[in-house]
Amino acid sequence: MLESQRHLFDLPADVAYLNCAYLSPLLKTAAAAGREGIDRKLRPWQVVGKDFLDGPERARALFGQLLGAQAEDIALVPSASYGIAIAANNLPLLPGQQVVVMANEFPSNIEPWRIKAKAVGAVFTVVDWPEDGNWTPAILAAITPGTAIVALPQCHWTDGTLVDLVAVARRTREVGAALVLDLTQTLGAWPFDLAAVDPDYAVCAGYKWLFGPYSVGFLYVAPRRRNDVPLEYNYYSRSVDPAFERLVGRKLPFAVEARRFDVGECANFALLPVASAGLSQLLDWGIDNIARTLRPLTEEIAERGAAMGLRSHPARYRAAHYIGLRFPGGLPHGAAAKLAERGVHVSQRGDALRVTPHVYNTRGDVDRLFQALADFAPVSPRLRN
Repeated sequence: MLESQRHLFDLPADVAYLNCAYLSPLLKTAAAAGREGIDRKLRPWQVVGKDFLDGPERARALFGQLLGAQAEDIALVPSASYGIAIAANNLPLLPGQQVVVMANEFPSNIEPWRIKAKAVGAVFTVVDWPEDGNWTPAILAAITPGTAIVALPQCHWTDGTLVDLVAVARRTREVGAALVLDLTQTLGAWPFDLAAVDPDYAVCAGYKWLFGPYSVGFLYVAPRRRNDVPLEYNYYSRSVDPAFERLVGRKLPFAVEARRFDVGECANFALLPVASAGLSQLLDWGIDNIARTLRPLTEEIAERGAAMGLRSHPARYRAAHYIGLRFPGGLPHGAAAKLAERGVHVSQRGDALRVTPHVYNTRGDVDRLFQALADFAPVSPRLRN
């Protein structure tokens, strides 16, 4: 387990920030790297051709290391929706075939598939929310020999309930379906076995658990999908030649690696250094260490919530960095805003109060959460006595 890493962030003592699934705070080192990147534009004559390659290649390699992939498997994208769009544009789907998604999943990984299924006359199957929080049996039951695409997260974005992606991947392979993953809410804080899951595509936005900036994300593309079509036709997705003077009149083929799917202007000098600093820190901490550190915090939140009459799913069905608290009479109106007024920051997602700590949080932050909740949360009769 890691000791508190709060000193690496600019978090005031009177703030309990338990909201990493919404937007992570930047590391101080990452902010400094971003400022240095912006300052480069003050003297553009000092920016040379190879600088447009070095930053993207470093970020690509760091993310590949975190995921367990090679740098050549990774494309730089601005968002999870961009990566999902690449997958949706390329994966075949015939009339009568099936697409499987989860109920109330984030729209970026639902709407493209709904639209694609409607356009070709395919079956769009939404797996219902399980009462016990165990998604895996219901997802496995939904996958049939007619399934062509399965599009899932590793955990549900509202409360952290998990999907056993190894079991799901095994079933998708059995029926010959493609697997598309949105790892935005898990990668960086919860283990993921790329070799065992072997998705066709896996995308991750960088501004949450990767401690990166907004508008920087990463897309894993399986080697078998390398000939798929990108969304755009930019220079660096087709050439690694930094000499612009040789560009005139040349016909450039697309890169054979995942770089062909890069978003244009991916060499962003202000944002990529921030993303790389966050990835470097995660690799230094170690994902298993992060998960081991956060599990006791979410378990304490679950236990103290239960004592107040709040429900959450069992630890075996949710990721260590995530918990959704549900109120017997429904989520009080403006609950997250009321907590924010008391210096406690969480999110309301659906009927859950989503609490997502990280290594900068302590049990003192958990105390602040429950002290604030006591002002308006239901209190069990046992606690009134």
